[in-house]
Amino acid sequence: MSEAAVQLFSPENLVDPYPAYKQLRDEAPVFFMPEMNIHVVTRYDLLRDAIRRTDDFSSKFDKFLNISREMQFNSLSDAQKAEAMKINSQMIEVPPTMLTLDEPEHTRYRSLVSKLFTGTQVKKSEGDVRRVIAKSIENMKGQGSDDFMSIFAFPVPLEIISDRLGIPQENREFFYRAATAAAAGLKLSPISGEELVERMQLALDLQKLLVSLVEARKADPREDMITILATSTLEDLDRPLTHGEILSILGQFLVAGHETTTSTFGWGMLALCDQPDIQDKIRGNEKLIRTFVEETLRIEAPVQGLPRLVTRDTELGGYPLKEGDLVMLRYGAANRDERQFENPDQVDVEREKAGMQMAFGSGVHHCIGAPLARQELNIGFHELLSHFKDFRLDMSKGRPQADPSFILRGLPELHVTWAAR
Repeated sequence: MSEAAVQLFSPENLVDPYPAYKQLRDEAPVFFMPEMNIHVVTRYDLLRDAIRRTDDFSSKFDKFLNISREMQFNSLSDAQKAEAMKINSQMIEVPPTMLTLDEPEHTRYRSLVSKLFTGTQVKKSEGDVRRVIAKSIENMKGQGSDDFMSIFAFPVPLEIISDRLGIPQENREFFYRAATAAAAGLKLSPISGEELVERMQLALDLQKLLVSLVEARKADPREDMITILATSTLEDLDRPLTHGEILSILGQFLVAGHETTTSTFGWGMLALCDQPDIQDKIRGNEKLIRTFVEETLRIEAPVQGLPRLVTRDTELGGYPLKEGDLVMLRYGAANRDERQFENPDQVDVEREKAGMQMAFGSGVHHCIGAPLARQELNIGFHELLSHFKDFRLDMSKGRPQADPSFILRGLPELHVTWAAR
């Protein structure tokens, strides 16, 4: 395959990457992209192999994120650069914690918050999740059409993660704006200089809010993540977490806790509209709804890929890699690998082992919030189908299109119609 054969990250392929993914899986499952100096991995078995080999493929990929931010900064005008530098000088430096660390440092931080996401704790929070979902269901009653993303898919996960973190009600409106901007930053999509500076200011203001809450929780502890981080000690280092470490962990949960679940709600609803027979088939059937959720996660992975850093000369599927190389593990491609999943481009609510999908990653970096996300999605689709029927696309608004994003995959809008049951 020639280097120019597949422009995987062209705008059109970012919107619909699946034909390109298939070509790469078949012809070059590890493929070098010189324009980004990265090796793209698209086959399921090779992703599994790379994830298991943590000594060869490190999660310390800060370099990749820094290069991406540098490219955005260089696109600013001189005046915008000056403003951005002024904002940046006031921000607390955020060190790597969970996502971009290997063992044992990774577990040092992960273990602090893992207690919030045990099966017992997630079950304990079910009443709160149902309350939030019921409120959005109520907002849909009496209507027959709307943007599903704004009326349900965005507000439900945002409110739930806000409750879990411990964001006061009076700060929610700002927090929602700042959290959405933080998630948008990880899409690594082209934006205007003005918008980039605005996002930086929101990030600074969000840091100030979170630090004030951390200090408040030290004096007045509650049952939330901010309290846990504010009052915990890193036992092997015998010290409390710094503000930077706390901000790093909270920042990861802002995205993992709402953006990915929002995306899956959107893609799931689109699947129900595209395959309307599924609606009656899974309604009231918890087992089929669980499989439907796994299939939605598989067919439209909310995180399409993440990098790994090669730590020593090695190979992957016979493809040679050198120390210092960056590889991009494309979960979105692996989840549609026909070598692993029969009829991979179709949602099959009776698929066996649907949970083998890799939308939540795998191994030591398996998404810590996966139990909560699954709870939200399973209850959410159960309640939507219990109260409404005949979900259809509102074709007067056109067919929805994915954001052209490098890392995340979501729908900015999804206009649907429905009827009450």
